Amino acid sequence: MSTPPILDKTLDELREIAARYPEPRSGLLPMLHLVQSVQGRITPEGIEACAAILDISPAEVSGVATFYTMYKRHGVGDYHVGVCTNTLCAVMGGDAIFERLKDHLDIGNDEVAVQRQGDSKTVSLEHIECNAACDFAPVMMVNWEFMDNQTPDSAVQVVEALRSGHEVSSTRGPKLCTWREAERVLAGFPDGRADEGPTAGEASLAGLRIARERGWTAPDPSEAPAKETGQ
Repeated sequence: MSTPPILDKTLDELREIAARYPEPRSGLLPMLHLVQSVQGRITPEGIEACAAILDISPAEVSGVATFYTMYKRHGVGDYHVGVCTNTLCAVMGGDAIFERLKDHLDIGNDEVAVQRQGDSKTVSLEHIECNAACDFAPVMMVNWEFMDNQTPDSAVQVVEALRSGHEVSSTRGPKLCTWREAERVLAGFPDGRADEGPTAGEASLAGLRIARERGWTAPDPSEAPAKETGQ
C-alpha cells in the first residue's frame, strides 16, 4: 500500500502543535505521532516537514525518531500488539504469551502478520518494556491501550477478534481504535472517548482502600523535623 503524502492540512496541524509550546521544538514528539497517524510510520518526508517547521536539522528529528520505540520506520498493523516482557510480567507469563503469539502469527518481534483471506484488519507484534501496570501482570497492550491479566489463550483470542474486525474493548479504557487513530490522539487531537470505559481497577485501588479502612494518611510535610546543617 502506498504511503499517503503530507498535505497542507497536515502541515497546518503540525504548525498548530508546535504553536502550543513556548519553545516550538518541544512539540516534536506529538508532531511525530501526527506524521504516523497520516503516513503510518516516520518517513523522510515527515522528518523534513517537522524539521522545516521547527527550524532544526533533519538529523535532529531523525535522532529523536530513532531513539523512541513508539516511532516506527516501517509500517505496523491496524492493531499493534505489545507484550510486556520485563521482569514481573515475564515471570507471571509474559514470555509465554509472547512466544505463543509469535508462533500463532508466524512472525518475529516487531513484524506484521500476513493478512489471511477473510481477515479485515492486520496485526503486528512487539515485545515492549515495562508499562507501569505490574499490578495487572502479565500485561499486553493494543495500540497503547491496556489488556490486563492475560494468558496465552486469551491473548490469541484478542488477536483473532481484532483480525476478524470484531469490536474489542481495553481493560481500563475505551474500545480499541486503529493504530493511526491512536496516533492522532497521541498527537493531541482528542477523539472524544477519554471517559469511555473504566480508568482504574481494584488492584490499583487496593492500597488506597486499605489506607482508608485503617485511617492511614500521608505525613504532613510541614510537621517534618528540620534538617540539621553543618557549620
